[in-house]
Amino acid sequence: MSCHAPEQPEIIASTGGVTQEQAKDITLQGLWKNNPALVQLLGLCPLLGVSSSVVNATGLGLATMTVLICSNLLVSLFRNFVPDTIRLPVFVMIIAALTTCVELVMQAYTYELYKILGIFIPLIVTNCIILGRADAFASRNAPLPAVLDGFMMGLGFAAVLILLGGLRELVGQGTLMANMDFLFGSVAASWKIVVIPDYKMFLFAILPPGAFVFMGLLIALKNIADNRV
Repeated sequence: MSCHAPEQPEIIASTGGVTQEQAKDITLQGLWKNNPALVQLLGLCPLLGVSSSVVNATGLGLATMTVLICSNLLVSLFRNFVPDTIRLPVFVMIIAALTTCVELVMQAYTYELYKILGIFIPLIVTNCIILGRADAFASRNAPLPAVLDGFMMGLGFAAVLILLGGLRELVGQGTLMANMDFLFGSVAASWKIVVIPDYKMFLFAILPPGAFVFMGLLIALKNIADNRV
């Protein structure tokens, strides 16, 4: 699958401004019309691999969104100084440096969650969503719309990731937001919601096959909603 996301027209490359209508369009593209998970079907490996619980999904979603926002900003700032011949290698270097920073922060402050997410944190470098937005949007637009695009695309991806994690955790374990202290510290230790007491674990929902089934249902629901509009 290509890492290049569908191109969008350049907004305002010179002044860096963005109108309310353009901001609305970027928001709708990221959250619904061009959602990277439900429409572009990018980043499916981490999406399906770690979405077995809300805390895993939230941790990876926030990490991916942080890298996406920062990479869009840096790519937009340096877009006029990078020759086309080395454009993609430079983008990858920027994304790799930001991913390393996020990985080090998670090791320092959320080590338990970092161990659970494992290889999927450094693999953010290869996430097609980030490279696709850097090439298709940030490299052609000013910093402000690029940051907004990164935020909305990252938020759209994180929202689907968290929703999928919530469904799998609920069906698989009968709980919601278990172990949130791994991400937010001791203040979140009491956030766990036991929806179904004495629930016998449904292993299928937690394993990768369950992720494919729930993801397919989410895509189907979105298509149904689009067809009714």
